[in-house]
Amino acid sequence: MRHALGLAARGLGNTWPNPAVGCVIVRGGTVVGRGWTQPGGRPHAETVALAQAGDRARGATAYVTLEPCSHHGKTPPCSEGLIAAGVSRVVCALGDPDPRVNGRGFEMLRAAGIEVVTGVCEAEARALQIGFLSNVVLGRPMVTLKLAMSWDGRIATASGESQWITGPQARRRVHAMRANHDAVLVGGGTARADDPSLTVRGLGVTKQPVRVVMSRRLDLPLTGQLARTAGEIPVWIIHGPDASEELRSAWEGLGAMLMEVPVTAGHLDPEASLAALGERGLTRVFCEGGGALAASLLGADLVDHVNVFTAGLGIGAEGLPGLGAMGLDRLGAAPRYRLERLDQVGPDVLSHWVRKTTLI
Repeated sequence: MRHALGLAARGLGNTWPNPAVGCVIVRGGTVVGRGWTQPGGRPHAETVALAQAGDRARGATAYVTLEPCSHHGKTPPCSEGLIAAGVSRVVCALGDPDPRVNGRGFEMLRAAGIEVVTGVCEAEARALQIGFLSNVVLGRPMVTLKLAMSWDGRIATASGESQWITGPQARRRVHAMRANHDAVLVGGGTARADDPSLTVRGLGVTKQPVRVVMSRRLDLPLTGQLARTAGEIPVWIIHGPDASEELRSAWEGLGAMLMEVPVTAGHLDPEASLAALGERGLTRVFCEGGGALAASLLGADLVDHVNVFTAGLGIGAEGLPGLGAMGLDRLGAAPRYRLERLDQVGPDVLSHWVRKTTLI
């Protein structure tokens, strides 16, 4: 099962709106087939593994990280495929809460006389599938917030200089993080100040994440990198009702997809924004700031993971803080996260934090 989970992880960032699943087929103590969900979500992991196993799947055990699907979509159900292949036993890590499945896959297998074992490495599978589960259960994608700061919590000097606080190894790690998410999210201020491309570079990826910008008035540079490449790599822009029709037409003409959400307290509603992304199938979103957007998501309890790169320099109180104002007057109201891991990345330190309270 751990091998199957490792295979499933290869699909992260490439399979949305489908989950990233891994499957290993074993017969007589020998692996005869293995697979993971392919880019775009098809073919499914079981289909790939069964094709590799061929006739050797008969009488074998299939280890699958998520309950095999039971509904007819663009492809036949994986449960039917396992039954037709003659698999005698299915070991699964996690049930699928999708209303179209939700136990029906297991029922189909058992009705066909196949032994079904569940809950193997369930915690590991749940952690891997948090994005898919979040979309199905909460109606929004999982959110990873990335911060790159000096050790006194600053992301730029008073003049706005920020390149580069962290080293090249940290920047390469960020590209790897982008690659295993469905989308990269920034605020309008970051898009205007940095003119980012938000692409994955240097890793040979074939599918780029969606670039998402939250900009209330759509007042983003029409000659910037995002605008120039919107027809080649998806650009989605979340905006408010007060965005001008002229700017809407301009961005749609460049190939961007626009999503209008309500404005609350003068800012785009963070819950509505993530719900809009969830409706369009995103399961894993990598937020790279800026500080106001990060504070908004944290304040609304919408951040699941926090990855903080800390560099060995101090900038001082006049520098730009990593987080915008959150209006907190009590420590008890501050969002709390559990430290999962510490890594040294070149000269910098990367801390991985996970929310303390489980929502799924």
